[in-house]
Amino acid sequence: MQVDVSRDVFRLAQVFTISRGSRTEAKVLTVRVSDGTHQGWGECVPYARYDETLDSVEAEIAALPAEFTRDSLMDLLPAGAARNAVDCALWDLEAKRAGKRAWELAGLPVPGPEITAYTLSLDTPEKMQAQAAANAHRPLLKIKLGTPDDMPRLEAVRAGAPDAKIIVDANEGWSAAVYAELAPHLVRLGVALVEQPLPAGEDDALIGMERPVPVCADESCHDRFSLPALKGKYDVVNIKLDKTGGLTEALALREAALAEGYRVMVGCMVGSSLAMAPATLLAQGAMVTDLDGPLLLAEDRDNPLIFDDAGVHPPKADLWG
Repeated sequence: MQVDVSRDVFRLAQVFTISRGSRTEAKVLTVRVSDGTHQGWGECVPYARYDETLDSVEAEIAALPAEFTRDSLMDLLPAGAARNAVDCALWDLEAKRAGKRAWELAGLPVPGPEITAYTLSLDTPEKMQAQAAANAHRPLLKIKLGTPDDMPRLEAVRAGAPDAKIIVDANEGWSAAVYAELAPHLVRLGVALVEQPLPAGEDDALIGMERPVPVCADESCHDRFSLPALKGKYDVVNIKLDKTGGLTEALALREAALAEGYRVMVGCMVGSSLAMAPATLLAQGAMVTDLDGPLLLAEDRDNPLIFDDAGVHPPKADLWG
């Protein structure tokens, strides 16, 4: 088994800001796995929030033994970006070997398009209202918030897009007091979901707290082992390949979460169509699909995913799977 890792940079269409900072480009690792006849590939986005860097993730991949399988990979690498890229590359390799699509190998129905959220970057209320107005034709908008003075931003976005469905991502930026104060206004403004309102290490405050809008675990949920700690706090889990460590664990997490009564959101880091492609399999029937990474880019992979009025479509074979 030959594993090659390269670094790619994709320019963003505009500055992207969340409560933790801003960026103008997406830096990703591309992994290619070859058996000498066929080659599969995958992409990951190392994330500083989880103490990942391009260097550290590349080093994890470089330390893999010469021979491994998708099953053994689960023990060789922890959940995270490194395992994600390798796991997804192995799925692509297996599909090419078998002459089948990845969803056939996974025993899943043929996937179709899913409406995806489009993310509005954190900014001043005036600029966020302008962003909302420019994207008011989209059926689902996601607002990046996470500051103590978010109320004017919420009001501005709703004014800019009066008919759009809105979800909110606080990126761990609120305190329990701020969330409790905002919750009635989330209802008033028709917010359908609030994502990770409190820091992952402080979310016990959600136990017993009224949740008039469904609350989704993002930073608090990585893989199946996260589920026991979510009980009584969250209604929805956000499944991201870069957190689960690939499609294999993501499928298992989805099954386990649904069995325990959670609804599912399928999200992403800011990456290319290659990073989103495996996640389109997870997104089938999800409460919320948030795979807009390529829409935020000024450039993308060859043979990119198709986004249209029906949503984000599953990948063609010449991209992945």
